[in-house]
Amino acid sequence: MFVAVAQHLSFTRAAEALGVTTSAASLQVRALEEYLGKPLFRRNGRQVRLTAEGAALLPRVRRALEELERAVDDTRGERGGGAVRITTLVSFLQQWLLPRLPRFYARYPDIELHVHTSTEPVDFLRAECDAAIRFGLGQWPNLLAVKLLDEWLVPMCAPALLARHGPVLNADDLRRYQLLHSTTEPWSAWLLRDRSGSDDPLITRGSHFDDSVSIVRSAVGGQGLALARWSLAAGEIASGALALASPEPVKSERSYWFACPARSRVHEAVTTLREWLVTECVRFAPPPGTQRSSG
Repeated sequence: MFVAVAQHLSFTRAAEALGVTTSAASLQVRALEEYLGKPLFRRNGRQVRLTAEGAALLPRVRRALEELERAVDDTRGERGGGAVRITTLVSFLQQWLLPRLPRFYARYPDIELHVHTSTEPVDFLRAECDAAIRFGLGQWPNLLAVKLLDEWLVPMCAPALLARHGPVLNADDLRRYQLLHSTTEPWSAWLLRDRSGSDDPLITRGSHFDDSVSIVRSAVGGQGLALARWSLAAGEIASGALALASPEPVKSERSYWFACPARSRVHEAVTTLREWLVTECVRFAPPPGTQRSSG
């Protein structure tokens, strides 16, 4: 309760977070203060501030609670058996992982996957989760992070649209198309490869999406030219539903990573899943004209 009040600087919000009444929260903190013989908070109406004693105590209590949670979580993780709880991006799940999962289940029929989708960082101390697949730089403290895939941004559209308007090499070529825009893969990222026309207001016209899968599906429907992640559209390109509109993909500074805490490293099913993912990613070819990173 002390940590919750210190985090929220409010007895009301701390009580709501822990599912108790405000009066119960106040009584528990006051009992702690009486036990210590020192005030931990300064109260001025609804305003709450840590005293010097409270500020000194807080980091030590936090560390102790985290160590306690880690010990409980490690023990709970030992019961994992053949089930793996993994969180990943919904776009990566739908476009890349789902088509490959039948191969995993055929090879490892005794392993159950419990899949959760999210883009948020994972608090492995509190989350019911063994591992995560995330799109980033791989710099997560206290986690084992294994790179799975590099990523490229590639202009693509329906084959009929490409036949009508031709390939794109620069900003002027984009003017021939209705553009599809994604908040996570902006056209400026492709144009900045040679700093051509990135500030052209005409480049911002067209439909805008906040979802990486929607822009791929819109392109398949012939609604315009999309700049999409190669991993999310390679299947549609292989099937002929989409065509590459440019021979110049742009490598993203971010990659897909498999990340897990220390407790998951001894979980045999987690290790099996990670090794299978690495193998599948090695089989996944990068865009034409690019080379796979040696990292």
